[in-house]
Amino acid sequence: MDIEAKRDPSSEKETHLEDLAIEQVKSAEFEQRNVGTLRRGLKSRHVQFLALSGAIGTGLFVGSGQVLSLAGPVSAVIAYAVTGLNLYAVINSLGEMGTWLPLPGAVPVYAARYVDPALGFTLGWNYWYQFAIGVPIEVTAAALIIDFWPNSVPIVVWITILFLPMVIINCFPVKIYGEAEFIFGAIKLTTILGLIILMFIIDLGGAPSGDRIGFRYWITPGPMNEYLKTGPLGRFLAFWKVFIQATFSYGGSEMVVVAAGETENPRRNIPKAVRRVFWRISIFYVLSITLVGMCVSSKDPRLLNAISKGSPGVATSPFVIAIVNGGIEVLPSIINAAVLSSAWSAGNSFFYASTRILYATALDGKAPRFLRYEKFGVPYACVSVTSALSLLVYLNVSSSASDVFFWISNLSSVSTLIVWTSVCITYIRFYNGMKHQGIPRSSLPYRAPFQPYLAYFAVIFSSTVAFFNGFDAFFPGKFSAKTFIPPYIDIPIFACLFLGYKFSMKTKFVKLEDMDFFSGKEEIDRLEETWEVRKPRNLLERIWFWIA
Repeated sequence: MDIEAKRDPSSEKETHLEDLAIEQVKSAEFEQRNVGTLRRGLKSRHVQFLALSGAIGTGLFVGSGQVLSLAGPVSAVIAYAVTGLNLYAVINSLGEMGTWLPLPGAVPVYAARYVDPALGFTLGWNYWYQFAIGVPIEVTAAALIIDFWPNSVPIVVWITILFLPMVIINCFPVKIYGEAEFIFGAIKLTTILGLIILMFIIDLGGAPSGDRIGFRYWITPGPMNEYLKTGPLGRFLAFWKVFIQATFSYGGSEMVVVAAGETENPRRNIPKAVRRVFWRISIFYVLSITLVGMCVSSKDPRLLNAISKGSPGVATSPFVIAIVNGGIEVLPSIINAAVLSSAWSAGNSFFYASTRILYATALDGKAPRFLRYEKFGVPYACVSVTSALSLLVYLNVSSSASDVFFWISNLSSVSTLIVWTSVCITYIRFYNGMKHQGIPRSSLPYRAPFQPYLAYFAVIFSSTVAFFNGFDAFFPGKFSAKTFIPPYIDIPIFACLFLGYKFSMKTKFVKLEDMDFFSGKEEIDRLEETWEVRKPRNLLERIWFWIA
């Protein structure tokens, strides 16, 4: 009997409907597991200023003083430019994956899908740690900034005043966080643009002091300082040493992609923010570092690095030092207040990002189930865990704020480099997997230029700096806990997490043909049709839409 000939068409239809129902159930399960119920409450203006908030903080306003003091003005500019190129490569790689499948804090999910579930587990926890440790860093830096004004208030009081509002804001729906960062982002934008113009005026002699500086400090004490050795080798070592601090300054710039899962119309707003990264790097970092390096001597005893030499006074921003040297009264306090708000804002952004990364890791089954708990679109369990780690900031009570700043900023920077390396490895696999499965790049909502070569550059550069940033610990007489532990402790931790999960869970490297590019994408595609894109009606709206 010909079985195929006797097959009942109605039975085939029922089977098809059953298969379709099963697929819908699987899709719903995936969405519940990997998307959760966080709400898309971030508007375009929130996203654009969030990108700005993550990129501008104490790393630029305060940490740049350490870079300038150690390496000299020209080395500082080159280090920030090269590190900026590295960031550009990373965020463009993230942008492609994040617009294809915009999930809340989905970086570890991408790693699990395109490389190995073990990398997803490791990246999730390492990324959470990287952002969570940024909270005490920024609060510590804020403590340094507050010391600009003479006061007798115990540091524990300042820490509490700065830290508690971060916890409270992150307990509200994401829209409240977005509005707060929109306001602080506007302050940062106004401040940095104003400082760039002011540094230019001071350098040309327009300050009350009337001192026309020009390139004086590039000649004396010189464009490139020496470190450990003299001559060309010493200048190279100083140049290489500051890459880690430059990385800390840029850390958090990828916040905009982390927030993709809570962003309205992410396939329009995320590429818009990613494309502007190049100009933000060029203007806000490279140009401002160039100008402040012209206005302040790298040997000024007030720079952050000078604290270790026992110099009197407190560490301050090099921008404030330039203003004080220019004889401009009142303004230093105003700028210091703006820098203080930037430090707080950056810490708030780190707090937000760490909770979303941890939440995504829990939804993907690579963190305890209790971390999936959320209410009103807020992952409260993750907020609690991040708050607990952030209590490290109270180390300032029994230790020098500058020492704490050095230790945890170094830990954060190395963690950032390891994460950036992993992200770009994930992207390379994503790129090759799509090519292998015949998915055309034209189907991507955002296509980054120069790929996959940018990703290869970021893998090589980030891993090299991570492995060799603690080179000075091996010089005679330099080995100590302070010089060895911060640069290298993250590497064995990352390796142990990866290998421990891989062997205990017996995970396998994901083959190109087995990569999952579509689970959860259908829901995003449906939502895309519901977001309205309003066109500007006049010149003012056109300018506003360009900004936000």
